[in-house]
Amino acid sequence: MIKEPELVQAITIDFETYYDKKYSLSKLTTEEYINDSQFQVIGVGVKVNNNEAQWFSGTHDEIREWLQQFDWELSCAIAHNAMFDAAILNWHFEIRPPRWIDTLSLARAIDGIYVSNSLKAACKRWGIGKKGTEVLDALGKRREDFIPEDLAQYGEYCKNDCELTIRLFAALHNEEIDAEEYEAISTTIKMFSEPMLELDTDLLKTHLEEVKEHKKELMEEAQSDSDILLSNPKFAIALEELGVIPPTKISARTGKEAFAFAKSDKGLKDLLEHENPKVQALVAARLGVKSTLEETRTQRLIDIGERIGVLPVPLRYHAAHTGRWGGSDKINLQNLPSRGSNVIKKAIIAPEGYTLIDADSSQIEARILAWLSGQNDLVKAFANKEDVYKIMAASIYTKDVSDITKEERFVGKTTILGCGYGMGAERFKNQLRNFGFDIELDEAQRIINTYRGKYDKIKQLWKDGQRCLSAMVATQTTTFGAIPDAVFLGEYGFVLPNNVLLEYPDLKQEHGEYTYRARKMDVRIYGGKVVENLCQAVARCIIAWQMAAISTEYKVALTVHDSIICVVKDEEAAKARRYIESCMRDTPDWASGLPLDCESGMGKSYGECG
Repeated sequence: MIKEPELVQAITIDFETYYDKKYSLSKLTTEEYINDSQFQVIGVGVKVNNNEAQWFSGTHDEIREWLQQFDWELSCAIAHNAMFDAAILNWHFEIRPPRWIDTLSLARAIDGIYVSNSLKAACKRWGIGKKGTEVLDALGKRREDFIPEDLAQYGEYCKNDCELTIRLFAALHNEEIDAEEYEAISTTIKMFSEPMLELDTDLLKTHLEEVKEHKKELMEEAQSDSDILLSNPKFAIALEELGVIPPTKISARTGKEAFAFAKSDKGLKDLLEHENPKVQALVAARLGVKSTLEETRTQRLIDIGERIGVLPVPLRYHAAHTGRWGGSDKINLQNLPSRGSNVIKKAIIAPEGYTLIDADSSQIEARILAWLSGQNDLVKAFANKEDVYKIMAASIYTKDVSDITKEERFVGKTTILGCGYGMGAERFKNQLRNFGFDIELDEAQRIINTYRGKYDKIKQLWKDGQRCLSAMVATQTTTFGAIPDAVFLGEYGFVLPNNVLLEYPDLKQEHGEYTYRARKMDVRIYGGKVVENLCQAVARCIIAWQMAAISTEYKVALTVHDSIICVVKDEEAAKARRYIESCMRDTPDWASGLPLDCESGMGKSYGECG
């Protein structure tokens, strides 16, 4: 599937740049830092293939001339945190290698997201060398402030980083993840370093004023009842009424599950980025935060638009436990509102002469769930393009499919998309209520039971997930589901189709429950949640595989969960749409029998594509 130019060499690159206590990557986003007037390249290290690393320091023009000696057009560039080095190389020196490999991204996939993947930590973990500390001595020193001896020593430090990076790549490359993952990494880096999306700053400014006024009203409403903000049970109910499952954690004091409502709890802070502004406002009021995500993100996009005119898309490859991409650089484009006015989406526009195409996989998790479990009647219905929501509703309401109303179909849809991972009746009731459907708890339980009875193999898959947890604790291997070649339990975790592990670090069983260690806290895990993790992880493998195919023909500008957004020339839009849809309906060899489908939209803005 992968088409690529004949790359004759690998170039490992590392830039050393000016920083001080106030002007640094710990204080600014990558985009802000690189585009700031204080930005200065002190020097650059380059290692071609296995040749000795080189160092060069000089003026901006001298560095540009020195870099031009390398054959970048036929090279694969390698860096640790390549988003940084690729952006400098393009934005300041107009050099764009056709392929990037980021050892930081590879380390996230192979070593996991719950350990440090800095160059220093990764090299120590793999036993391949020690990173120097000379960068600490460069604090507050511009190039002209270095004496020759110190600059030479800084060069040795940079060259050592190049050597460590290529050694780390060799170690990680030996793990043999799929070729499509390398393409996905390269595409992710170029979304940021070679941006094509533009921003309508006038529209964003108007939106910002409206957001501020709306936020004021929502915050006043949320703060009007102090009991809700101060009482954990009442706050949990308020979240549930907004369709949000209250975040939980394992209490260090009691060893039991408790609400994660402390100011330091990630689950609660994550809700500041919820797509529903009411949820943002409620959580902001609880935490005492002055600005909601919508406000800060809109302002940040305005600043980017006024600074450079285009939108570098900052995504972290393999950011989540399931391998999905995550937001970065303080603008999380993974959770833009899907309901309401979608002004931010409308403000993300194609450059003149180009069109945006947004292709979204249809019910991909539900399809994978049916396929993995061997629920062949549901798989067949998907393959035949039958209305599975109406089929579900017909079972719920004991009616013919042809007699199902729009409202009943929506209940069927919510059931298919929501109940596949063991959702309980109360949560299902709250989810329906969030969409304007109010039913009794008994009725919610009846619908749940109908789903589980109709699709009994999916229910059995939850038991498989629970059995796998038991096997992991006992360090045993076993298969999972009806498609053992797709996912199986290896010695250290689930081996995914891309040959990356889905792990549960420090998994243990206490008091009849399983927990694993994630970001310094214990997280409860159970059979249904294992199934959810695996369905999302497999979906993400498929999206990366499809992205690799699409990127050989068209510029992938963004990916959001199960969708891929491309920038294409106006005159090629219809042809491109057909090609992108064909890729999104195609399946990897390992997914034989899995029926995939997609929906797509085109427009001059991201918002118009929906």
